[in-house]
Amino acid sequence: MSKHKVIFPQNLIIEAETGATLKELMNREGIEFDFPCGGRGKCGKCKVRISTGAGEPLDEEKRVLTAKEIAEGIRLACLTRVKGDMRVEFLSDKKIGHQILLSGLDRTVAIDPHINKKYLEVDKATVRDMRTDWQRIKDRLAAQGDEYRNAKIRLPVLRAIPGLMNNTGAKMTAVFYNYNNKVRGLENGDTSGRLLGIAFDIGTTTIVGYLVDLYTGKELSVVSTLNPQTQYGADVISRITYASQNPRGLDDLHRAVTGALNSLIGEATKSAGVSRNDIYAITAVGNTCMHHLFVGINPQSVALAPYVPVVSDALQGDPSDFNLEINPAGKVFVLPNIAGFVGADTAAVLLATDFDKSEDIRLVVDIGTNGEIALGNKDRILACSTAAGPAFEGAQITCGMRGATGAIDHVTFGGNLEYSVIGNVEPIGICGSALLDTVAGLVENGLIDERGRFMEPEEVTHPVGKKLKDRLIRYNEKPAFLISGSFDDTGSRPVLVTQKDIRELQLAKGAMATGIKILMKNYGLQAEDIKEVLLAGAFGNYLDPHSACAIGLIPAELEGRIKMIGNAAGAGAKLALLSAAEYRRAEQAARKVEFVELGSDPDFTSVFAESMLFPAQENGSKS
Repeated sequence: MSKHKVIFPQNLIIEAETGATLKELMNREGIEFDFPCGGRGKCGKCKVRISTGAGEPLDEEKRVLTAKEIAEGIRLACLTRVKGDMRVEFLSDKKIGHQILLSGLDRTVAIDPHINKKYLEVDKATVRDMRTDWQRIKDRLAAQGDEYRNAKIRLPVLRAIPGLMNNTGAKMTAVFYNYNNKVRGLENGDTSGRLLGIAFDIGTTTIVGYLVDLYTGKELSVVSTLNPQTQYGADVISRITYASQNPRGLDDLHRAVTGALNSLIGEATKSAGVSRNDIYAITAVGNTCMHHLFVGINPQSVALAPYVPVVSDALQGDPSDFNLEINPAGKVFVLPNIAGFVGADTAAVLLATDFDKSEDIRLVVDIGTNGEIALGNKDRILACSTAAGPAFEGAQITCGMRGATGAIDHVTFGGNLEYSVIGNVEPIGICGSALLDTVAGLVENGLIDERGRFMEPEEVTHPVGKKLKDRLIRYNEKPAFLISGSFDDTGSRPVLVTQKDIRELQLAKGAMATGIKILMKNYGLQAEDIKEVLLAGAFGNYLDPHSACAIGLIPAELEGRIKMIGNAAGAGAKLALLSAAEYRRAEQAARKVEFVELGSDPDFTSVFAESMLFPAQENGSKS
């Protein structure tokens, strides 16, 4: 089969066989590139410019690319096959900065790490003291506390003892796993002064790591990256499909996430001026799919009725079990799942917010592709998950993108339309928070009706809406709202919201609102009974609460009770890292949660249909 040269940015030259897709080449060479629909040619987001060797576009590309884009050599990387030598350009700088939420709740906790260290000075055996080397080590441990009296040792560590002993004995540090009195490592000399751990929040889109001192609880560095699994699909369903339908799919996804974690460990330790060998504990949280892929379990059962995970228990293992590069004497602690689509990240949020100790009724909402919702207090907690889809993260939206440089992130309606752009640059798209603001403004100012239908310009009666009705345009012969830019060749790239985009948002917000309403119904509560609404996660942190209430995502009565809590899942992972008691508490809280399967609720269809509507407005809106 013929070989061809494909030249990527930074003059990266790849030899490719005839018929290989650009997506296959990028995955093979480790080029991080997003394929939100998993490379099925559905979303039209994996655009590249082919300056040499573009060839004729496929019919699938003609459906999602404009004539101008096709003329400029823009194609979809997932569909474009190599037929000769090619030169590929990315439409944006792949080093572009993304907004990744790093901070979360902070609360005090008594430090009680899973791993401990004890410095020992062990005498050499003599004819008068013929105790074994291991017995003398155990006795030295027992002298430091009764809890060490029945210490056990791993066989690989036992084998290392002769190398530590000399003519006069040994000075060593025992690395101890507190839970089962097992010595996990023996290190030459006194290394007891350093004991670090790292907590990971493995999100569908982003991964955040927190390096901490396990003695003091001090945070030494915070690192983050986009989840490289996006090359196999933007959402959990596409990744489950990839893992299930490809012979090496599960291995590809597992290797992608563990490789990212190892890179983050290297970045974190370099930033803090320490070694990855100083890390002795890792905690990890993620939704059920991310949990299974990290552990190396095929998550296919999560996508099939009755949507049951393979395991929900808290898990522990050696670093080698997870292919993680830290001190081999360390351990990895994975927080428990709750149900099929309510994962360890929700258990971590409950832990971070003291949800299981709350006297007041509270609602916690993590808005994303898969939205998780919990409602209750110390006496009872209900939880559910909603398949909100990727609209909140900009996927399947005409001008949608992640919260990165060039994304419009907030929109304000008034006499003039105003917006802010991440990085203060020319806007190139719109992220989820701005989509929410835009649709809220369209609803409140009578530019769309309760069903989400665009009004004709002459139908608009709201005073502010009338000032903005010139922005009601036709795009591909269908109604749309122009936020910025123009369609002139001399103008900047147009950023707009189409009728299809509004439908996508309606589906997403309808799913979330349905989950909230059904939990309230099953609990027997009204909105006034809820004392506080906690918005967790990146999207929840950046959205405008008023916009969320204006479109009916959250009951309007709760607008004044909304609190952004940031990356609460990451905060929970840190708590479980610093305290073995908190780790065990997370498992107890997870077991306490009553999972509500929304689809089996008899009122689901009617509640969802109602939740798709936008709230009625007093002025300018009509059905």
